Amino acid sequence: MKSACKALVAIGIAIICATAQAATCKGKFANPITDICWSCMFPIKIGGATLASMGQEDTPNPGGSPVCYCGNPPKLGMKVSFWEPVRRVDVVREPFCMVSLGGVKMDPGFDAPGHGRSQRDDQTKSSFYQVHWYVDPIIYYLQAVLDNGCLENQGFDVAYLTELDPLWKDDELTRILNPDVYLFANLPARAACAADCVTATAGFPNNLFYWCAGCQGSMYPLTGNVSAHVGGVQASSLLTARIIAKLHRQGVMWAASGEAGLCGYYPQPVMDKTNYKYHMLYPIPQTNKTPGPPGTGRTLVQRCCQPLGRSTTLWGAGREFPFEGEDFAYQIFRKRNCCQGAVGVGNN
Repeated sequence: MKSACKALVAIGIAIICATAQAATCKGKFANPITDICWSCMFPIKIGGATLASMGQEDTPNPGGSPVCYCGNPPKLGMKVSFWEPVRRVDVVREPFCMVSLGGVKMDPGFDAPGHGRSQRDDQTKSSFYQVHWYVDPIIYYLQAVLDNGCLENQGFDVAYLTELDPLWKDDELTRILNPDVYLFANLPARAACAADCVTATAGFPNNLFYWCAGCQGSMYPLTGNVSAHVGGVQASSLLTARIIAKLHRQGVMWAASGEAGLCGYYPQPVMDKTNYKYHMLYPIPQTNKTPGPPGTGRTLVQRCCQPLGRSTTLWGAGREFPFEGEDFAYQIFRKRNCCQGAVGVGNN
């Protein structure tokens, strides 16, 4: 009788484990009304004057005259700046688990490296995740603003899967992309990341330390291997910064800010870290606004997104939980400076 009971218990445990394993891919389609922090688009400036700020953070904009001119196509207009929601990122444990597509598991017919987490003798932890990159110009495809040349004009698309990238798992092979990693594989360079952590937490990260991802750790190597895993929110934030830097280095992602961005996008092999803000979409949408950093009028400044590298201690508490809360999705906002054409020049 006892052996029969033990057998039944073993079978029950096996069924539960098999069911849990089959259901590890979870996700959610983001609701554009309730899950997107639209105030991250601010400040919006036209011709140097602030149209609305909502207490949000900003980076410097092109100075001089508020009037601008572009030659191709010829147009005369006003300088405009805002933060455009343009991309979405999944950071997942299970290969081909599309968190932003509702937790759909793709089956391409071959295997890819899955999530790993280990602990070394010195008690430090490491981990590995796969990342999915979506083209997500949500303002355009929702048709919230019509016929605006300053918006990215394309629909939602799955643009990049690290499961298909042999460099994403291999720290040695990825040095093809970032040979400058040899310059920063030393203690002084790593110690400098503490300064980047401070500046990112107080405002925006420091581009002088482009090999650093602020409080999340080192930007290099541009792989899914996290050598200092503190938690899922920290690790996924680090990999969000890395995938943006990686795609900039590969020429897939272009910049859109500054004087050079007024008339169009341009390649930027070394990412400007101050050009991006992000917020969590899954497992818990980051729409509840939290006070800004010290010194910014914390009782008045309320924000629900952050620059790359900001300490997750300020916003990430309680956003990771077992089973359904161990994969992550983020909305990416890119700084946009644009010459908003008011008058066509030389057109027939």
